[in-house]
Amino acid sequence: MYAIKKLLRTAAALAAAALLPFFLSFPAAAESGESTAAGQPANDVRTAVDFQHQLDSYQPKKDRYNFYFTYKTVHAWWDAVALGMEEAQRQYLDRGITVTYEYMAPDTASAEDQTRRLLEAEKGGYDVIGVDVADEAVISPLLDRMVDSGVKVMTFSSSDAAKGCRRIAYVGNTHNYEDGAALTEALCRKLNYKGKVAILVGSVGAPCHEDRAAGARDTIARYGDMEIVATEYDMDSISLAYDLTRKILSEHPDLDGIICCNMSNPVGAARAVMRSQSSAVIVGMDHDVEALRYLRDGIIYCLGVQDCFSIGFDTIQAAVKIADGNLPGDLFPEKTDEITTIIYQKDAAIMLELLYGEIS
Repeated sequence: MYAIKKLLRTAAALAAAALLPFFLSFPAAAESGESTAAGQPANDVRTAVDFQHQLDSYQPKKDRYNFYFTYKTVHAWWDAVALGMEEAQRQYLDRGITVTYEYMAPDTASAEDQTRRLLEAEKGGYDVIGVDVADEAVISPLLDRMVDSGVKVMTFSSSDAAKGCRRIAYVGNTHNYEDGAALTEALCRKLNYKGKVAILVGSVGAPCHEDRAAGARDTIARYGDMEIVATEYDMDSISLAYDLTRKILSEHPDLDGIICCNMSNPVGAARAVMRSQSSAVIVGMDHDVEALRYLRDGIIYCLGVQDCFSIGFDTIQAAVKIADGNLPGDLFPEKTDEITTIIYQKDAAIMLELLYGEIS
């Protein structure tokens, strides 16, 4: 994976996506079963990320589109989304349709920075502007005003706008609350429904992080012998997650579990648990390579892996339809739901090979 600060993707640049053919070479097999955090069956861990996509039969009205996408922060998670975007872009080029887009984010999540970027993009004449919402309370009213002024706006990736926002459509995770609840239920089961736990949330106001934390809190509340002793915001920073976990462990050396609500904090938490020689059980989100190694080695108990590739592919396809003036309905839903799959230690080696070519 590669870091992205600002990308202007053109069709000619697709040949540089060297990892994509490697990813696409893996078939989606069907073997023994886990389940997704959203409660849907996943026959094999290889189905957690679907690299086999084809554009649908929709015929675009133009031969050239230009989009603007901004997201929370520069991070490997959104690099994985970008790979799905690139594949959709390549397939459109095969049909004689050029799709270009800017893909931009700050180094640190900030609703103020996202507001500035959206205001600048509004002047750019883009066919569609897409945003992964950094703070729904701050960003949703801005999106309403942009739509009212005639700008075609969608949300994508991990966080939708607030309920009732007039953005046209959302492509991404529609079940972050359920993901947090499912991971926490797995932790509670592992701890025999007794113990002290901490929650590492992520970015203040980020809908996906806040929703997962809410799912975690509500699940813990169901069990009288479970207690949340600390909740901290690590701002999607591995180093801050490490420092916060060390602090929590120093204050609660008998901590039994840690619930991690983004892709960065399982890594920081695992480093801290190892450093402190704690036996706290860690559950968390996504497919960071270091987190997958900790899963393989038993430091992390389970991870909820989101299908970032499908999010990116479906985002570009929806953006083309929105650019043509279509509204949600038969052509695309108002919310495109992408899956999350909870994986365990036995799945880690397969996922490391599938995503990173790392063979144990």
